[in-house]
Amino acid sequence: MITNLRGGGAEKAFLKLAALLRHRGHDVHLFLLENLLEHVPAPGIRIHALTKPGSTQAKGFFGKRLAALRLRRAFRQQQAERPFDFSLSTLPYADEVADLAGLPRLWHRIANTLSAEIEGLRRNSASKASRRLARYRRVYGGKNLVAVSDGVARDLQGELGLSNTNILRIYNPFDLDEIRSLAGEIPGNLPRDRFVVHIGRYVPQKRHDLLLQAWAMAALPHKLVLLTSPSPALDGLIAAAGVAGSVIVAGFQQNPYPWMRAADALVLSSDHEGLPNVLIEALICGTRIVSTDCPSGPREIMAGDLARFLVPPGDARALAAALRAAVSDPMPLVDADLARFSTDKVAQAYEGLPACWREPG
Repeated sequence: MITNLRGGGAEKAFLKLAALLRHRGHDVHLFLLENLLEHVPAPGIRIHALTKPGSTQAKGFFGKRLAALRLRRAFRQQQAERPFDFSLSTLPYADEVADLAGLPRLWHRIANTLSAEIEGLRRNSASKASRRLARYRRVYGGKNLVAVSDGVARDLQGELGLSNTNILRIYNPFDLDEIRSLAGEIPGNLPRDRFVVHIGRYVPQKRHDLLLQAWAMAALPHKLVLLTSPSPALDGLIAAAGVAGSVIVAGFQQNPYPWMRAADALVLSSDHEGLPNVLIEALICGTRIVSTDCPSGPREIMAGDLARFLVPPGDARALAAALRAAVSDPMPLVDADLARFSTDKVAQAYEGLPACWREPG
């Protein structure tokens, strides 16, 4: 279960997992709370959209309960054919709807460091942050959770105080051979100039403002390519940073891997993540990576020599210095164990979920 399939790392990772389990012979059903698609599900996955094409679902008190009613009905119809071994939701809105629907053998996949999100809210509204924390404790407390990194698991147990909760860490799956094959495709709109690439939606968490400040400071002879949808707000940030002549907003790309492989470096500027897929994918493509040392994931990925390209979150000068170092240095030895993200290891972990499920409480 997921809210929709608009562009985003969590949606992409969820589809990869669904395709992987389908490839291994499992029947996979994907329930969409909103019939909005940018990513294309793999053949053989059965799609159940709960709204008309292009329609959104209300997110308030009554909207969540209406979505839960629709989900429960759709789920029961499919359960009548054959009981599911387990159900899995991801992202907070879908997690709450799935919980309200009372689905059996339910796991919530946690793809972000939730305490960092709450702390960001607290800077503007302490009451809103308290309500969000209370909601997360209500939805996730005592439940069965899949954390996408060790950092996310520690955050759930420590910062959110979910000590009585069944939490398993399972990384996102990456098909190393497929990614390298897709990276060999050559799209017609690749820049001819040398470039650095950033891949991520234009949302506060990704800190495009910080990235553009750092880009201005770095003063590299490269282009900065942003694989995100164009927006007037983003255009305003680019103009305010004085870098309009060196930034290309290339839009969402169904296959971002050629862009990764062709880039001199990939940069992540986020304030928080769960497990940033783009860092792992760039390493698979043989590309240098630069990242904020945000919670959670970058430090788990960037071990050994890669750790020198980690910088404090929110530090534009440090990010600029790391960008300059990355594009001028040879590709560092990749000490990261990419095999731990392989499809076989991840699939086996998910296939073991039915045996690990505990009665909530």
